[in-house]
Amino acid sequence: MPKQTETADQPRLPGRKAQAARNDGLILDAARAVFLADPGAPIAAVAERAGVGISALYRRYPGKEDLLRTLCHDGLRRYNAEADAALENSDGWQGLVEFLERVVDADVHSLTVHLAGTFTPDDAMLPDVLRAGDAAEELVRRAHATGRLRPDFGALDLGLVLEACAAVTMATPERTAQMRRRVLALLIDGMTVDAELPGPPPAGGEFAWRWERRS
Repeated sequence: MPKQTETADQPRLPGRKAQAARNDGLILDAARAVFLADPGAPIAAVAERAGVGISALYRRYPGKEDLLRTLCHDGLRRYNAEADAALENSDGWQGLVEFLERVVDADVHSLTVHLAGTFTPDDAMLPDVLRAGDAAEELVRRAHATGRLRPDFGALDLGLVLEACAAVTMATPERTAQMRRRVLALLIDGMTVDAELPGPPPAGGEFAWRWERRS
């Protein structure tokens, strides 16, 4: 996530608030690394990796579910921000391709692959969930209008493409990023082929089951 810079419209935070903001950034970065490696890891492992006291972590996040929910909500917001940027492109096909590339580079869908079902989403996420669905529909509609996207590719197929890329893991982060881009390029080529896809397309709500809390 890009580092924010202070401007005249964004004054420097007072000492305690600035420290709290720094701690929160450290906690979220550490939580992403810890829980992507092991969704069952204890919350204490996050505090240790972040280099903050467990009491500081609990002041911000009362429990592990709160931290997991925040991580995934942040990923959803990043997805929506990339979709908004892609919709600014007047070329519907290029906008869709750039959207997929940026979301894969941001590794948003690793959160879905690893953390779905480990916490209960709350109603605060719903507006962003609906916004993501609308944006995906519009991106696909515009790409179809160019004639380059295969006619049987739907908005829900975007999730399949992104999760397929997120499932690729190599020995180093650099190699992982390279291989994910390679897989994405292969999948994008397949998105332009005018041939019938096997099986019925994903249905509305078909992916919702994964977010049900697993005991």
